[in-house]
Amino acid sequence: MTTKPSVLFVCVHNAGRSQMAAGFLAHLAGDAIEVRSAGSAPAETINPSAIAAMAELGIDIADQLPKILTYHAVETSDVVITMGCGDTCPWYPGVSYRDWVLEDPAGKGVDAVRPIRDEIKLRVEALVAELLPQTTR
Repeated sequence: MTTKPSVLFVCVHNAGRSQMAAGFLAHLAGDAIEVRSAGSAPAETINPSAIAAMAELGIDIADQLPKILTYHAVETSDVVITMGCGDTCPWYPGVSYRDWVLEDPAGKGVDAVRPIRDEIKLRVEALVAELLPQTTR
């Protein structure tokens, strides 16, 4: 792993789970970790319920746009975290892959998205603790 680790969050639409995870990681790690997100079939906009749920915690993801998953993004990441995108994510040696099984927030209201958001937050906190030694946080 390089001095500054890079993490890529991948879900199908890059409009909910992966955007919330990227928002949490950027918020918690600042510029100590390079944060990326992408989708295998990106939506046109971010899920409004995901935006609202994150805003409740003071994290603004409203300016983000869904992005298409590229081989380059995967190949140049240290950690790739998939969230329901199945086998569409390319595999490269030397990249650490993890699959986070999380409910899809698509089409759900804020009340249903909050538990998904909260689970993502816990997982991102554990990821930060793993990737950044205490002395650099």
